[in-house]
Amino acid sequence: MKKKLAFLFASLFLLSACSASPTGKSGGSADGGNKQTGDTIKIGVNLELSGKVAGYGSQEKDGIELAVEQINKDGGILGKKVKLVVKDNKSDNNEAATAAANLATNDKVVAIIGPATSGASKAVIPNITKAQVPFITPSGTDDSVTMNNGKVQEYVFRSSFQDSFQGKVLAQYATDKLDSKKVAILGDNSSDYAIGLTKAFKSEYKGDVAIEENFTSGDKDFQAVLTKIKNSDFDVLYVPGYYEEAGLIIKQAREMGITQPILGADGFGDEKIVQLAGASNVSDVYYTGHFSILAPANDTVQPFIDAFKEKYGTEPSTFNALAYDAMNMIKQAITDQKSADSAAITKGLANLKNFEGVTGNISIDKDHNPEKSVVVIKYTDGKESSAETVNP
Repeated sequence: MKKKLAFLFASLFLLSACSASPTGKSGGSADGGNKQTGDTIKIGVNLELSGKVAGYGSQEKDGIELAVEQINKDGGILGKKVKLVVKDNKSDNNEAATAAANLATNDKVVAIIGPATSGASKAVIPNITKAQVPFITPSGTDDSVTMNNGKVQEYVFRSSFQDSFQGKVLAQYATDKLDSKKVAILGDNSSDYAIGLTKAFKSEYKGDVAIEENFTSGDKDFQAVLTKIKNSDFDVLYVPGYYEEAGLIIKQAREMGITQPILGADGFGDEKIVQLAGASNVSDVYYTGHFSILAPANDTVQPFIDAFKEKYGTEPSTFNALAYDAMNMIKQAITDQKSADSAAITKGLANLKNFEGVTGNISIDKDHNPEKSVVVIKYTDGKESSAETVNP
């Protein structure tokens, strides 16, 4: 009986240790997370490389790979080469969570870049928190990605600004630059990203919301809601959503004779929006971006543009730049802490200050968000025609 009781207590102890909180240092090592071993530093990549929003993930992968190529060419980090372990989450939140778990527990990466979207980023948090491996989302902008019930998510960071910031910037821009007194809103009610943007815009906008309509991710025909909007009195059409639907909305709106300026957030920042809408329709369209070659943030931008064009034969996009910064933020965290262990990278990212990124000079705040400027970009005939930097 005594042996059975001893075994029972030992089993309970082991179970409690395995379920310890992040501060209890359960996971890959006694210090929390995974340890760097051997001659390489393994970084995980968990991106939308196929599926609905593969446009974002594919761009971000290109940015990460350029950064790693440059880092390794320059001797690596702390004398060790960086090795990427890439997973395709297929634009599916459950796949993203599984990929994060595999990267952390099976591949033993010391940090992860991605997912690209807010929903997928939130889906991976339980697994990366359990494993105590930090991740940076290049473009998951929902405010709740880094915060939960007023508490910071210890292992979650981003290189993009959050929705509340860009929503407020767009509201101010509509009022101050476009002289808007009445706005029409057509938002994606199935997306945390779009819902957050709508909330932030409405909280800041000084004019009236003339009409508010919704669509659902995957919709193709917007004629009915656009007819309602066209028949209302408004100065600006605000479309918080991703490029896949936004491109079709712009196309159908312009073909119906809706000529007012159209505003969107960083989800507009993919060339596919022009392909979907038709270049001639994408005029007087504005969106918040993290990067524009028309408004370089600092002296790192032109070398980045040149290197990207040499490698890929095209100019870099916002998502290329955000992911490039994410990889270099990890590099800086490792360099600052003189360690590539997960615990050290987590600490280094949390304390990152005055990092010169191609999307701006970045300091991570107490909520694990980057303090940096935003760029409002204007499209004319499907091309970026101007960019204006707005400081936080």
